[in-house]
Amino acid sequence: MTTTQQSDEIKELESKIENHIGAASSVELNFKYQELDKEIKLDVVTVNPIHNQSFLFHSVIGYSKVDALHRMLDYIKNYKDKESSFTIQWSLKEDSGLNTSYFRAANLMSAIEKFYFERDVNSTVVFSVVLNPIS
Repeated sequence: MTTTQQSDEIKELESKIENHIGAASSVELNFKYQELDKEIKLDVVTVNPIHNQSFLFHSVIGYSKVDALHRMLDYIKNYKDKESSFTIQWSLKEDSGLNTSYFRAANLMSAIEKFYFERDVNSTVVFSVVLNPIS
């Protein structure tokens, strides 16, 4: 596969992921790739347009960017059936406004980790973390 073909496949897979996630929520997505020893870690990060804060959607590890994107797409197709829904109410330390953010995670700690992804824990005040009822 040529570099151009690989680049086109990466763009196509990123677009599929954006369409699947963004179609339901109007959030912006950032794809963060990190080279590990012999693998690639992909973090998909959402940016909420209301308060302009970013949160981890999900992380995967693959053998290449294309492999990681395929793994992320597989996760997206099934995550609602496998993970619980959590609501976190929070505010920035310098702001008095209350914000509400929603996460899908395997457990409460994973939801909190997604909330604090690349964030200083002292920059926010978390008022509540709630496991939402199954619908």
